Amino acid sequence: MSGGEGITVQVEGSIEGKEKTPAQLKKEAAKQAKLEKFKAKQEKLSKERENKPQEPKKDKRRDAEVKNAAKYEGNTAAGEKKDTSGDLPVSYSPEYVEAAWYSWWEQSGFFRPEYTRDKSSTERERFVMVIPPPNVTASLHLGHGLTQTIEDSLVRWHRMRGHETLWVPGCDHAGIATQVVVEKKLARERGLSRHDIGRESFVDEVWKWRREKGDRIYDQLRMLGCSLDWSRVVFTMDDRLSRAVTEAFVRLHDDGVIYRANRLVNWSTALRSAISDLEVDKRELAGRTLINVPGYSEPVEFGVLVNFAYPIQDSTEELIVSTTRVETMLGDTGVAVHPEDPRYLHLHGKSVVHPFTGSLIPIVTDTFVDRDFGTGAVKITPAHDHTDYAVALRHNLPILRAIDDTGRITDCCEQFRGLPRFTARVAVLDALKQRGLYRGTVDNPMVVPVCNRSKDIVEPQLKPQWYVDCRAMAEAAAEAVRSGDLKIIPDMHNRTWFNWLDNIRDWCISRQLWWGHRVPAYRVTVTGGAASGTIAVGEEDGCCWVSGRDVEEARVKAAKKLNVSPESLSLSQDEDVLDTWFSSGLFPFSVFGWPSETADLSRFYPGTLLETGHDIIFFWVARMVMLGLKLTGRLPFTSVYLHAMVRDAHGRKMSKSLGNVVDPVDVIRGISLSGLHAILEQGNLDVSELVRAKEGQRSDFPQGIPQCGTDALRFTLCAYTAQGRDINLDVNRIQGYRFFCNKIWNATRFALGYLGDEGYSPSSELPRELPPLERWLLSRLADAVSAAHTGWSEYLFPNVTTACYNLWQYELCDIYLEYLKPTRDADLLVSKRVLYGCLDTGLRLLHPMMPFITEELWQRLPRYPDDVTPSICVAEYPDPASYSRYRDVKLEEEFNAVMEVVKATRSLRADYQLTPKQKTSLFIKSSDPAMRDQLSTFMTCLMTLTNSSDVVVLANEEAPTGCAIATVSNLCEVHILLQGLIDPVKEVAKLQSKSSQLTNQLSSLRDKMAVEDYSRKAPEHVQKSNLEKSEQLETEIDRLNKALEILLLMNKSL
Repeated sequence: MSGGEGITVQVEGSIEGKEKTPAQLKKEAAKQAKLEKFKAKQEKLSKERENKPQEPKKDKRRDAEVKNAAKYEGNTAAGEKKDTSGDLPVSYSPEYVEAAWYSWWEQSGFFRPEYTRDKSSTERERFVMVIPPPNVTASLHLGHGLTQTIEDSLVRWHRMRGHETLWVPGCDHAGIATQVVVEKKLARERGLSRHDIGRESFVDEVWKWRREKGDRIYDQLRMLGCSLDWSRVVFTMDDRLSRAVTEAFVRLHDDGVIYRANRLVNWSTALRSAISDLEVDKRELAGRTLINVPGYSEPVEFGVLVNFAYPIQDSTEELIVSTTRVETMLGDTGVAVHPEDPRYLHLHGKSVVHPFTGSLIPIVTDTFVDRDFGTGAVKITPAHDHTDYAVALRHNLPILRAIDDTGRITDCCEQFRGLPRFTARVAVLDALKQRGLYRGTVDNPMVVPVCNRSKDIVEPQLKPQWYVDCRAMAEAAAEAVRSGDLKIIPDMHNRTWFNWLDNIRDWCISRQLWWGHRVPAYRVTVTGGAASGTIAVGEEDGCCWVSGRDVEEARVKAAKKLNVSPESLSLSQDEDVLDTWFSSGLFPFSVFGWPSETADLSRFYPGTLLETGHDIIFFWVARMVMLGLKLTGRLPFTSVYLHAMVRDAHGRKMSKSLGNVVDPVDVIRGISLSGLHAILEQGNLDVSELVRAKEGQRSDFPQGIPQCGTDALRFTLCAYTAQGRDINLDVNRIQGYRFFCNKIWNATRFALGYLGDEGYSPSSELPRELPPLERWLLSRLADAVSAAHTGWSEYLFPNVTTACYNLWQYELCDIYLEYLKPTRDADLLVSKRVLYGCLDTGLRLLHPMMPFITEELWQRLPRYPDDVTPSICVAEYPDPASYSRYRDVKLEEEFNAVMEVVKATRSLRADYQLTPKQKTSLFIKSSDPAMRDQLSTFMTCLMTLTNSSDVVVLANEEAPTGCAIATVSNLCEVHILLQGLIDPVKEVAKLQSKSSQLTNQLSSLRDKMAVEDYSRKAPEHVQKSNLEKSEQLETEIDRLNKALEILLLMNKSL
């Protein structure tokens, strides 16, 4: 009851036959007034709560864990080995564990290929890989995190195997992205554009920004534990790599592979630059759609077909055309109809009149026209449409530019001159209506080309540009895969590889930017003599162009080409820069000094593996293969592993506007919900996107992101990486693996205590006859080593994580360490040796994925007498050949039966809520003599793991009364004696109460799932979660009811 509901004040009459006095009535009236006031206050508070955003509940356990997490407070200087002489903290702390190790690894030279564990070995197997160079403007996201985790794990595995291992770090200059960042900075801080300060000063500003901010990505890579050889770090604008770019361009131009042509390109008016086909997103529209376009305050309409009429010259007839871009009619130079379309046979050879300029536009016939689309008459705008450009070339139509580089209308039509193109769209339509030429608008499914850099609508423009003829190189790249010389993993990507290369188009490599590798080509002008002026020879744009490693080389080439003296020539270098992907395509060999014959190039090229996301198979992978084969005559690597894309827990693409983009640094260190919101607010989202993004964060991360640490993040990413499938990453699962780290930590702490503090000296010698549980554990260890080796070798990363997780979580912690806790003096030496061997091997198995925690714990283990290995990162990775002798499949099968008994017994104890201190007698009844023998072999283990005071194996005998029973199989059942341990009456009440609660929960959940349109309206992940909860509740209720039956029977027997 709240706020006085149900309270009645009787003013007249009597209560219990007595009439109230005036004083009583006054007192009750005051009480009622007070209650009404309280009710009003409560209603007000209730409304305020409804309008106030929900604050997430505090997770007290996590807050306490973070608050009490240990921090490393040693005096270790950067580059020195971490001091591990103190005691291990009570619980795992990522902040403590990850301190100090990386700088020591780097300073010690462990990441350099020159480091070797075996000084006597002169020739080792080699593993070489280059990093996919992240953009200099970038900060890490989980896509980077996945890439670097997979690559570093593979690198560490090969290094531990004793291979000569090199992983080359580097950063990409990111032409477009970097120029945009610095331009915005210049405008924000000084109110200037790049044109205000000029090219040279602007490039200086970019280099200044690079020096200040460019190493941030390297710091993040170190935080992730990436074991890169930093002595070989490169930047794609370094002098050495720039020299390689120039050399590649000149060679390819001299061979005729690079040429200049005047063609339509994908133009971004926002960037004022051409972009490649691969940088254009195809946005499919089902019909009329409003799209926000950069530079426009109002959304722009797309997905419609506008019909308007062109008057026929010297006739009262009209020709109606259909277009999705009515503003481009200002650049029309033709109208095309199908030669066999009977509607227009009488118009062949005639012209229409342009309504705004009065110019005559010829009607041409062409079979490309679809007679069933629109009116069957197509306007031809050659300067702004790829298909129309081809038609214009076939019919010798003039090419009239209607939209300039900034996206404004040119002087082709004075009435609309200077209008932004989409503003002109509305203005042209209005003008057509005023002239009575508008014939209607209908919805039209279409594809809109969007620049994936600027989100601008791509505008085809006719430009003289540099192109790479890719046909011959593509054939060679495709043949490399067909022949097996190059292996793509998983091979499901082969089909995509062949489809793209077999249908390749020439690659436009010109970019109208100031930041990047300037095109090493020169426009030639003769400055003296009869031939004075530009020489129209050699290229489609009517100019003479030569390439050169410098201007003097270009001058000599031009003089020879034109047969004139070098002194009579004036050369001006092309203002454009090269596509960033051109320099990236040279990366596998330019990093080693190509074109110079350096020692590194000779030793480390070709590389072994290229690992990256499948989304850049065309942008980067194919181009590296093409350019590597063309310029060096060799494949740049022999294998390509393409990992999947990272999505959020709901399977959605990572997007800032959804608020689901996660920075791995935030996962490593942890971040509050308000911190996540603050990052969004620093971005460029509009108000509506910001609201939606914050709501997405509030839904997915109501308590922020907990501190998980690098090792847990890396292990999670490896565990998720199944070949050919996208990764739906749930941050909660990362936290789960953080708890796994804590399990490893606690297991090692216990083991170190078990081994003793008095200088335990490990030995690999084991007695010929080992106890059965030790034999089982070593067999499981051998299986984990074999599974890990296969997983690494075949890029089956979940196989590795599963093998390591099962070994530590279940086999070592849940079984063997639990078994060891009651110390058995007779087997102490054997147990210590087996335990030490499992710890040492288990940490080395984990190290490639979990570098920090494994180093921290491994450094605290005692060493074999002859082991002087300084770090786990250069320790030997466990070799299956060294462990195969321990494998005993038959013993494992026998122990699996034992564990089924243990699980059934533990489940029974849980049903009756027995505490660890309440030891019970365990009776195991089996009709199978072989099973009884197996169980007898593991009797001590059974007693320990089931927390039993004694264990009796029965054949035909009956268990005593007062036992709870569980069936293990058709050959076995377990009985635990409860008599005297519990009060059946109290336990019945407890279980009935719990059963009632769970039944109510199940009923409520079923009601939710039964509402109308539930299957259509509820999100798929919610439906899946509710179904799982329902099944869990049903199972739990069934177990409780069975336990109640036994208790009721027991109660009757008392």
